[in-house]
Amino acid sequence: MRTVLFAGVALVLASSGFAQKAPAVTSSGSEDIEFVLDAAKGGMAEVELGKLAVEHAKNDEVKKFAQRMVDDHTKANGELEAFGTSHGVTATAEVEAKAKEAKERIMKLTGKSFDQAFVKQMVDDHTSTIKAFEDESKNGTDTDLKSWVDKTLPTLRDHLKMAKDLQKKVK
Repeated sequence: MRTVLFAGVALVLASSGFAQKAPAVTSSGSEDIEFVLDAAKGGMAEVELGKLAVEHAKNDEVKKFAQRMVDDHTKANGELEAFGTSHGVTATAEVEAKAKEAKERIMKLTGKSFDQAFVKQMVDDHTSTIKAFEDESKNGTDTDLKSWVDKTLPTLRDHLKMAKDLQKKVK
């Protein structure tokens, strides 16, 4: 057994990969599975940080952007979770430590400093997320997953552009 994170929750995986309750992940390589797990962790972090910014941001544009992060990443997380479920994932709840640390670091800030830190985190997160999605699009083996990745990439690129534009405004 191995425990990994999926959509911000710990998953207990059988030694062969995902537990089988639906068709096994036979068309997906281990890189596809790792991508799903990493993307889910990142998406959950975006939702958590977005909720925090909706409540605490000073700048109204930052609040609107944060709400968009919550909405878009909640939708993407649901789609990704459905993919995982269709491939036999069994989940138990547990918060990811890295996302919790980022949230706690940003929570300590107020006003303009909060807005700047949140937007910088969004630029950093989306830059690395886009790279991972582009790699999966190019190198992934599961056609359904690659289709979802290709459908999601424009939204992530839009998020990055919005975050970079906001970064200039909150400096």
